[in-house]
Amino acid sequence: MASSPRSRPHRRSPGKRRTAVVCAAVVAAVAVAVSLVVALRPDGETKAVASTAAPAAGSATPHSTPTPKPKPTPEPTSTPKKPAPKPTKASPAATPRPASASAPLAGRIRPGVDHKGTATFYDTGDGDGACLFGPTDDVMTAAMNTTDYETSKACGAYVRVRAASGATVTVRITNECPLPCAPGQLDLSAQAFARLAAPVTGQIPVTWRLLSPDVSEKISVRYKTGSSRYWCEIQAVGHRNPLARLEVRTAGGWQRLTRTEYNYFLSERGAGCGAAIRLTDIYGETLTVDGLAIRPDVAQPTGVQFAAH
Repeated sequence: MASSPRSRPHRRSPGKRRTAVVCAAVVAAVAVAVSLVVALRPDGETKAVASTAAPAAGSATPHSTPTPKPKPTPEPTSTPKKPAPKPTKASPAATPRPASASAPLAGRIRPGVDHKGTATFYDTGDGDGACLFGPTDDVMTAAMNTTDYETSKACGAYVRVRAASGATVTVRITNECPLPCAPGQLDLSAQAFARLAAPVTGQIPVTWRLLSPDVSEKISVRYKTGSSRYWCEIQAVGHRNPLARLEVRTAGGWQRLTRTEYNYFLSERGAGCGAAIRLTDIYGETLTVDGLAIRPDVAQPTGVQFAAH
């Protein structure tokens, strides 16, 4: 990273063998004796010890602006019938599940964990980034390294960054910082970095931790440009806690959509487009949103928000 702010593209990793007959007879006799001892043991069981292996480290990908998805094909006059999607088992939508302090659905960024790394800064421009939240006047933002970005799971997360001096700043993740950003690294907005150290410093060691802060806004839902009942991508904006999954209601039940690296959830064949939406945060709390029409590029308010932790 440079020592001063400048624009960088963001997505916006044989032994000896004895042959004597006498020796062979002795070995055979010992083997028979051992077998008799094992057979006469009271429990007659053999105990095994389990072992675990550490997971391999993640890899990073180059910085680049998110490539828009190809426009869907024009709406056909008639469409062939497709088999109903396999339903996802879930609790009744009307009652949110109680949140868990252990965050069972969290990825690499877990609550209560201090992550170590470095902080740099970059020119955030209009505030938009790889998460595709759109332009913003909020200058307390950051780009997360690709490893911890984890296919946009970090998008919208609030983290408190602490410098060795004791200075802290809270930022919201709106962007991705691929190589040379290393695991644990945050590329802050210039304004956020200045809260921790003089910009001339360029790069400093930091620790950072996930927050579940007080927020005044409610969650909004947005359909991506080109969405229709035949193809759609859906995004949640303004959630207090990191979003773990997004599901849509279909004739066969709730169907979980695939998350993209640019923070939209894809329904490639149109399943659930325009139907009820269910949001689940990393703590396991679920919120159901009904009655949202397909209005591309419009952030539609839901009036709901995840609980604080």
